[in-house]
Amino acid sequence: MGTIGTSANRAAGAAILWLGAALAAWNAAFFGASLWQDWWWVGLLGSFVLVAMVAERVGRSVPPKRRTAYERTLAFGFPLLGIIAWELLVGAGILSPTWFPPPSRIAAALWDLTVSYDRFSQTSLIGRPWKFVEVWPQSGLAGLWSLVAEGHVWATLSRVLLGFAIGSIPGILLGVLMGINQTVRLMLDTTLSAVYVLPKIAIFPIVMLMFADPFGEGPKITVVALSVFFLVTINTMAGVRDIDSVYLMAGRNYGARGLALLRHVIIPAALPIIFAGLRLALGTALIVIIAVEFLRAKQGVGFLTFYYWEVLVPEKMYAGLIVVMLLGVLLTYALQWVERKVMPWQRS
Repeated sequence: MGTIGTSANRAAGAAILWLGAALAAWNAAFFGASLWQDWWWVGLLGSFVLVAMVAERVGRSVPPKRRTAYERTLAFGFPLLGIIAWELLVGAGILSPTWFPPPSRIAAALWDLTVSYDRFSQTSLIGRPWKFVEVWPQSGLAGLWSLVAEGHVWATLSRVLLGFAIGSIPGILLGVLMGINQTVRLMLDTTLSAVYVLPKIAIFPIVMLMFADPFGEGPKITVVALSVFFLVTINTMAGVRDIDSVYLMAGRNYGARGLALLRHVIIPAALPIIFAGLRLALGTALIVIIAVEFLRAKQGVGFLTFYYWEVLVPEKMYAGLIVVMLLGVLLTYALQWVERKVMPWQRS
């Protein structure tokens, strides 16, 4: 067995070396023939295929105890390679630095946005946490809150979280009701399907008319809540309807009826689909609020991104887009943490 394992490892190592050599030869051929300028996309595609083949071969030989480290390296290493390729393409003059500024410039712009305070709009990217120590003795919690509230990130996050909570709670309740009651489902299914396909940004002007202050926070949060509500309702209804009848029969055999059956059988069985809907709804909420902030906001990451597009400062526009992506990742991880706490039986 030891001899067989050693032979397999040697064969895997030889395959990795051959693929690595092919990757080096591919890029050397492109540089030697001066093909990068006109055929850079072919070069990148070929490099991607070879890198994927190398990663696949490495993955086959990784022992189980190092599998997690390998997967994390793959997940974060490939985006890093993409960033390096972007930097090199701009440095070689293949991509225009005006419209596609290199990642190094975008990183510098992101740092500048983080540490700068716009005195005209009285806003900053994340507030001014470095002034907490100075403001606390003078103004206390009110002063700290004013520093946090001036941040574009907080403005976007608060709208997303409030809209997500307002839309998801009734969405889950209605979805469960529609899933277990055919009459309610028949009454509402067609209406929900019809309204769901409407672009929520298109009904934003109508939502504005519903509030005494059409330019305040109410319309922005409401349009996010509407986006979340329909997604969560439809997914919850599907999750409840698709529960295997065996679970329901087992619950009834153990004496579960009414609320007990709902609590101990129906809700736990539907939770995976419900959380899948919540993840979709959370991403949609972020997309919708960024679009709304493009149109009608004086604070928020969407406003910041669109503003720097208007004044033609592309590196800060890209920095705003990076902040949006980071928010998406952080919100998704937070929801996954909640999911693990709510469904501990699925941790594996």
